[in-house]
Amino acid sequence: MKWDFIMKYLPLYQKSAVLTVKIGVAGILLSILIGIFCTAAQNFRIPFLRQAANVYVEISRNTPLLIQLFFIYYGLPKIGIRTNAEVCGIAGLAFLGGSYMAEAFRSGIEAVETVQYESAYSLGLSRWQTLRYVVFPQALSICMPAFMANVIFLLKETSVFSAISLMDLMFTAKDLIGLYYQTTESLFLLVIFYLLILLPVSLAGSLLERRLRYAGFGT
Repeated sequence: MKWDFIMKYLPLYQKSAVLTVKIGVAGILLSILIGIFCTAAQNFRIPFLRQAANVYVEISRNTPLLIQLFFIYYGLPKIGIRTNAEVCGIAGLAFLGGSYMAEAFRSGIEAVETVQYESAYSLGLSRWQTLRYVVFPQALSICMPAFMANVIFLLKETSVFSAISLMDLMFTAKDLIGLYYQTTESLFLLVIFYLLILLPVSLAGSLLERRLRYAGFGT
């Protein structure tokens, strides 16, 4: 292990890690918004939007992120829509993540028993009040494990951004290996930085799951 090589290129990995996190967070936030919209369209049974959301979910979940990135980065300019690599990465991550978030939210809402709705209506709550005070809190606790799994999954999927020349962590590692053939040191730094990004997210997710345990809402 050549520690001088590691110390020399540590700042480069730090810069790449910042870019990876920035794109990952932006893509995840957009995917949450898309997931909420699709879940609302599916559960409120809005005719056209419901079908569109179902088609989107099936296309998104059954195509690889790499193919989606290639379509956005190389395909859209053919019809006059041009984006830079960062915007392409965020859009691709949001497109993929939106479908996974939608399914997580939908499963949480559908897991709430019908008697919960009936009890709320019998107490005089409106539909919106029932959703806000009865259904959403329970659905949130149910879907939290799937939600956090999706967040971690999307952060790991940023590793394919090197295919569109984004200088993320994977691009940096591959570039240094190709230039200097220091495979062990480059991969060591790659693993360390991914652990620094993903491990806190995983621990925070475990804490949230315990705090929002179903029928507990905090122990």
